[in-house]
Amino acid sequence: MASVIRTLVAVDTTVDRQVVQAALPASNGVEIAGVIYGLDESWNALQEAPTDLVVVACASYSDRALFFIEGALKQRADRPIVVLVENPRKGFLRRLFEAGADDVLTIPEEPERVAFAFEKAVVRRQGAAVASGVALSPMVCVLGPKGGTGKTLTSCNLAVALAGMAKKVALVDLDLQFGDVGLSLGLAPDRTVYDLAKSGGSLDIEKLDSYLTPHASGARVLLAPTRPDQATFVTVELMREVYTLLRSHYEFVVVDTPPGFTSEVIAAIDSSSHVCMVGMLDSLSLKNTKLGLETLELMGYDNGRINVALNRADTRIGISRDDVGAIVGRPPDVLVPSDREIPKTLTDGQPIVLADARSEAAGAFRTLADLYAKAVSRNGAPIHASNSEPERRDVLKNLLGRR
Repeated sequence: MASVIRTLVAVDTTVDRQVVQAALPASNGVEIAGVIYGLDESWNALQEAPTDLVVVACASYSDRALFFIEGALKQRADRPIVVLVENPRKGFLRRLFEAGADDVLTIPEEPERVAFAFEKAVVRRQGAAVASGVALSPMVCVLGPKGGTGKTLTSCNLAVALAGMAKKVALVDLDLQFGDVGLSLGLAPDRTVYDLAKSGGSLDIEKLDSYLTPHASGARVLLAPTRPDQATFVTVELMREVYTLLRSHYEFVVVDTPPGFTSEVIAAIDSSSHVCMVGMLDSLSLKNTKLGLETLELMGYDNGRINVALNRADTRIGISRDDVGAIVGRPPDVLVPSDREIPKTLTDGQPIVLADARSEAAGAFRTLADLYAKAVSRNGAPIHASNSEPERRDVLKNLLGRR
């Protein structure tokens, strides 16, 4: 641990400023880099100031504070967060810990006790990083705000293409009610995530592997339940545990998601290292793709770890590739052309990267796989530069203002 804990204090407008100031340690190994009033202004400062610790001060109950904590963790997961809360309402402390706070103190409080809490949070977070001893592999969450854009097509071909590069790949079908990964890959649903959820007991990689269905490409697949009513047995907590185990034992994890930002999808995004946003070349899909990208920014997801794949990218409907960049806000990373063989491959359960490896569509999916493989070779460095900082701040400021 550094000899001095450089700390940024973000103060919500709901809290008494004097109570916050009185609780902050003057020294005791703590350097207050700034006390910023207003969470939107605090977010701006957080982008610019190098800090070892973030302190969030609020009163009673604050949705803005919860959102700020989640965003700060997305920006830098290894940096601890301590919350100072005045007169907390029932249930708020639990919500703070669920959002990711390392410690919560009720103010007024003595500065010495606050300084000790700061030091404890930093030591605990550093110790956890050392104790884990396992580097998590990349996890690509394949998203599409609405159905019909080709998320499952993309997920299956991406996973199979990575397996074709001699990577150890796990594919998860998170569309718990209507998942089609098994059908798209020609796999019988002998064991699904529903069976895993009903099995009970603790979960380890050996047990999890027994519920993965092998594919001829070498990828292993956790299939969705066979009936919509079985989805209720699969909890977010179970899926978080599944993602951690898979990322600890496989070189790549690919997650196919249902439309929208459900709690299951948000948990998958939280657990992922990369997102692949899938759209199509029509105005409605591009509009939804733009909204999806903006939602990820509001969640604090690093834009540099988001890729955009455009299916049916050669469709002649009067929208050019330049128009796509203008509508979505960034050019697509991969353009997958239309191919009359793709519907047949879905029916046959044979991904296009295997069924017609020389086709342009197969080449596009291999290009997508290569993007992620190269990202890993750069030790997880972002594939693209993020959007401009002012743009990201404005989006967050608008959301904070609406809460």
